[in-house]
Amino acid sequence: MRGRSALASAFARIFPAAIAFALLLIAWELYARLGGIASTVLPAPSRVLAQAWENRSALADNTLPTIRATLAGFACSLVAAFILSALVDFLAPLRRALFPLLIASQTLPLVAIAPLVVLWFGFGLLPKILLVALVTFFPMMVALVEGYAATAKEISQMLAAMGAGRWRIFWLARLPSALPYFFAGLRISITYAVVGAIFAEYAGAAKGLGIYMLSAKNNFRPDLVLAAVAVSSALTLALFGLAVLVQRLAMPWENAEGERAGRDGGKPVGEGRP
Repeated sequence: MRGRSALASAFARIFPAAIAFALLLIAWELYARLGGIASTVLPAPSRVLAQAWENRSALADNTLPTIRATLAGFACSLVAAFILSALVDFLAPLRRALFPLLIASQTLPLVAIAPLVVLWFGFGLLPKILLVALVTFFPMMVALVEGYAATAKEISQMLAAMGAGRWRIFWLARLPSALPYFFAGLRISITYAVVGAIFAEYAGAAKGLGIYMLSAKNNFRPDLVLAAVAVSSALTLALFGLAVLVQRLAMPWENAEGERAGRDGGKPVGEGRP
C-alpha cells in the first residue's frame, strides 16, 4: 500500500507537467507543419526526433565527452564547496576574505571567460572541469555556510557541555543541520553543470554536444541543433532526478515526516487528535 501511495503521489506531481509538455509539442508540430515555415528555420518535433534517431551514433559519440566533463567538474565543485565551507565555518576571518572573491567570480560572463580558460589550459578535459566547477560551486558553498549557521544553539551548547570538541560538534550538529540547505544548493547547481560543459566545448574541444551544436548550426541544420539540445536537457533532468534520489536516501526522516503529514491532512503530527 505504501509503495502504491508513493507511486500515485509521484504520478500526481509529474502528470500536469507531462500534459503541458505534450500540448507544447502538439502546438509546435502544428505550427511548423501548417504555418508555412521552412524546416531549415523551424523544424517540427517529429523531424527533430527522426533526425536524432538517424544520427544517434554521432549524438552518442558526442554526448559521452560532455557527460565526462560534467561529472568530473561537478565532483570537483562538490569537494571544493564542502572543504571551503568547513574552513569558513571554523575560521570567521576567512569568510570575510573569501566571500567577496566568490561573489565576484559569479559576475564573470561564461561566454567571455571560457575562451580564456581554454587558452590558458589547452583543449583537453581540464578547462571543461574548471568551467563546470566555476558555474556550480557558488550555490553549494553558500547553501552549506547558511546551513551551518542555522544550527540550533541549544544543540551545540549541549554537545559542548558533554565535552564534545568543535570538530565533533560540527560533525554531529552543524553538518546534519546544513543538509536541507545543501541539497537545495545541489539541485540549483546541477542544472547549470551541463550548460557549463557545453559552453566550455564551444570555446574549444574535439568532441562534445557543444561542438556538435556548433557544427550543425554552421551547416544550417536546426533539427540537429535541437536534437542535441534535447539530449542536453535530458541529461540535466537525469542529474536533477539523481540529486533528488540522493537527498531521499540521505535524509529518510524527511520522507517519513512528509508521509505522516499527508496522512494527517497536512497538519503537524498530533494536531487535531484527542
